[in-house]
Amino acid sequence: MRVLYFAWLRQRVGRAEEEVSLPEGVADIGGLMRWLSASSPGHAAAFADPAQVRMAVNQDFCGAEHPVGDGDEVAFFPPVTGG
Repeated sequence: MRVLYFAWLRQRVGRAEEEVSLPEGVADIGGLMRWLSASSPGHAAAFADPAQVRMAVNQDFCGAEHPVGDGDEVAFFPPVTGG
């Protein structure tokens, strides 16, 4: 699975992307966020307030309950505002 980080999430995690193997028991975005949070202090900081994180799976916006699987591309980014 390819995981992408944008804006301040990238800064906190310390990288723009990473390849991860989906662990057993992680079936949705929320579970992935919790699992990633446990992997490093930077990930924990990035996902400390899940309400401030938007996500997409295979370039489609989704919520934390969206299923994920091996081979997916998952992106995490802050809320976007327009003007």
